[in-house]
Amino acid sequence: MHSNRLFFVFFGGVLEVCFSVSANRGGYPSFTDEIPFKINWPGADFNLPASGALYKEDDFVIMTTLQKERYKCLLPSLTNGDENDDKDYGGPTPDALLEPLFKQSSCSYRLESYWTYEVCHGKHLRQYHEEKETGQKTNIQEYYLGSILRKSSDPETESETGGESSAKDKEIPTKNIEGQLTPYYPVKMGDGTACLLKQNQPRSTTVLYVCHPEAKHEILSIAEVTTCEYEVVVLTPLLCLHPKYRFKTSPVNAIFCQALAGSPLRPHRLSQLDQEQEEQLKPPFGSPTEKEAVVAAAAPVREEAYTSTHKPMTVGGQAQVAVGTTHISRLTDEQLIKEFLSGSYCLHGGVGWWKYEFCYGKHVQQYHEDKEQGKSIVVVGNWNPEEHLDWAKKNAARSYQLKDEGLQKVKAVSHFYGHGDLCDLTGKPRQVIVKLKCKESESPHAVTVYMLEPNTCQYILGVESPVICKILDTADENGLLSLPS
Repeated sequence: MHSNRLFFVFFGGVLEVCFSVSANRGGYPSFTDEIPFKINWPGADFNLPASGALYKEDDFVIMTTLQKERYKCLLPSLTNGDENDDKDYGGPTPDALLEPLFKQSSCSYRLESYWTYEVCHGKHLRQYHEEKETGQKTNIQEYYLGSILRKSSDPETESETGGESSAKDKEIPTKNIEGQLTPYYPVKMGDGTACLLKQNQPRSTTVLYVCHPEAKHEILSIAEVTTCEYEVVVLTPLLCLHPKYRFKTSPVNAIFCQALAGSPLRPHRLSQLDQEQEEQLKPPFGSPTEKEAVVAAAAPVREEAYTSTHKPMTVGGQAQVAVGTTHISRLTDEQLIKEFLSGSYCLHGGVGWWKYEFCYGKHVQQYHEDKEQGKSIVVVGNWNPEEHLDWAKKNAARSYQLKDEGLQKVKAVSHFYGHGDLCDLTGKPRQVIVKLKCKESESPHAVTVYMLEPNTCQYILGVESPVICKILDTADENGLLSLPS
């Protein structure tokens, strides 16, 4: 019998157990953070589940706690039954499914407080920031985080037709994305802008394409996994045609541990810890009396306790900054939402020469205030419901994040505002896409407003606030918001 020592850490390292593995298994299984496990402590007589993971009599470990309590634990087979999903699949490879996206020269954008990220599919990933002052040239700070690597130099990414080889011969990689084990198709990009923090080595990126039936190639996330090496997750419906890339919920694999002779049903220290946690979760004091509740409600709110504390984030050695922060009293959240949706409460932001005003369902303006010449206003866009509905038919008005059990939660909405003031450079009216985004913050009542101009007189206005989180789930298929019920 092979004997190995493994440490299971329960609740901060309180319970420590070791095990020996039966010779028939040939070594203990691999445990990863991506595969969820749950340990059950049944009695001597119990029936294994008839569905789900399979169990074999010789697939077990003997666990011994520090108190010499011994348990026989049956391990599940980690095969999930999906290996036959593409048994009869003869369609295109994932590379071929994504080829139309790569050929049509389309780009996806993600807005952050300071940086904008541009993913031009099959071409490059760019990170940039624009600053524009009146009468001055636009200053662009940009970094290329990677360009597409030629397929001829990488046999693993060569396009194939018929789907008979690569998809079946290679294991489909998966990643834990927002709590779900998700298959993805990686596309590598290299030869980016030199990174000073890595001896001028070029930046590089791996773009993970993930199936989502309702997506329009949105960027779900961008992360710097190591210095100047990035990972981008893109949602696309194109991969959903391949059965191996469809989203599947991750089952929790049960491990059944039975007490051996002389041992309690559950480890004594674990039971004791459960009791300690229950005590800690109890409120330290009794429920407040009605008088105490009235006094607490009447207490003044200290505004300094809700001052914005946006922390700059570092991407590739460059610091982000928070822009246009507004503070809101916590006692007026509900009324604020009503005023915001009615357009009577407008949000302001911006740094430099221009400031910005956004009134929901009314307009977007940029303005400059001068003590001598007064206030000059440029209308960037006006709200027209019919124009927005036409725009929403061709563009993603809602973007989602994946939640547990395959549920979707609205992450952001986009609205189109057109018919702004005439642009001298293009001869056309200005227009703007307003992106309302839920953003967690240490200051739960801070609003960040910023504007970008990816094309001449065509703008993107970003509005981020925890307050928006409270109404995003009311968004309909066109991204229109309403009061929460």
